[in-house]
Amino acid sequence: MAKLVYGLMQSLDGYVDHMKLGPPVPTVARHFNEQMRGLTGLIYGRRTYEIMRYWEEDLPDWDAEDRDFAAVWRSQPKWVVSRSLKSVGPNATLVAGDFEKMIGGLKAELAGEIHVAGPVLAQSLSEASLIDEYRLYLRPVVLGGGEPFFAGPRPPLHLVASELIADDVIRLSYVPA
Repeated sequence: MAKLVYGLMQSLDGYVDHMKLGPPVPTVARHFNEQMRGLTGLIYGRRTYEIMRYWEEDLPDWDAEDRDFAAVWRSQPKWVVSRSLKSVGPNATLVAGDFEKMIGGLKAELAGEIHVAGPVLAQSLSEASLIDEYRLYLRPVVLGGGEPFFAGPRPPLHLVASELIADDVIRLSYVPA
């Protein structure tokens, strides 16, 4: 059975705006690259998928870590939950119907970790009791607004691990209580 993990980089006040948070420092980028290598796949909401499509085509100003991340990201199976998209890119499957049932089926059929990205999608999956772990990557930045990590009420959680990823990034791992 696969494990569904929802995790994103966020500010100290709980917002996940990737543009305001800026790119991860090299140590954190390497952490995400290594983590991505071991995944079974990725589940995105429409908005997050559209942001991540940035990695579909190489850009001339990328460094070696960017190219590495792009290659690993492209190789991962992706499921994109959207009612408005009509198609998705390579190695991606559009999920337009009963996504909770479909994702429950993925969990039952596959092994390993499947990462969920997108606060609204994660909230729906939390309400359906499908998220197995929450990973909060905290940066010492206060944004004061934006899209929150938790799109609705925070589910009851139990801290299971904490790890210093870089000098200014800590990962807190929680499971549903």
